[in-house]
Amino acid sequence: MSNLIDQAKPEFEKALEHFEKELKALRTGRAHAAMVEEIPVVAYDSTMALKGVASIAIPDAKTIQIEPWDKNLVKDIEKALQSSNLGITPNVMGATIRLNLPAMTEENRKEFVRLARQKTEHARVSVRAVREAVREKIQAQEKAKAIAEDEKFRLQEQLDKVVGEFNERIEKLAKEKEQEIMTI
Repeated sequence: MSNLIDQAKPEFEKALEHFEKELKALRTGRAHAAMVEEIPVVAYDSTMALKGVASIAIPDAKTIQIEPWDKNLVKDIEKALQSSNLGITPNVMGATIRLNLPAMTEENRKEFVRLARQKTEHARVSVRAVREAVREKIQAQEKAKAIAEDEKFRLQEQLDKVVGEFNERIEKLAKEKEQEIMTI
């Protein structure tokens, strides 16, 4: 009956992938495309990710350059960047938008570490939610006499092992990101 746990693994993976995406969007001392590529832009009467309407380049360590594929979207992209929580004012030069990242202060770094820790806790909560759903299914199977009590305990032990592995991976990613943020 470990197929219950196997069926839940994609859910655990999804929680981990979401966490990785959120960490990539956190600012460190260097510019990277992941900081802006998921910013929602209202274009053509729908909302799209920035990476879907423009090319994003990193000409140097402190600059993000955005060039819309349709020059008419420059104002929409500029508006989306200003309303995002980046805290960086976009510079528009013709059809090119540049984001110049200011140097990170010690206070900024500590704030981003705090944000990273919040995102880490959200990831752990997601993993726990999946674990609880699987636990309930195991309990229901035991009540329905589909599995024996020994099997229930074996499955729960196996589930705890899988959850532990995912929590370790989350912790490793969080530590790496914190170190990246605090590195000057």
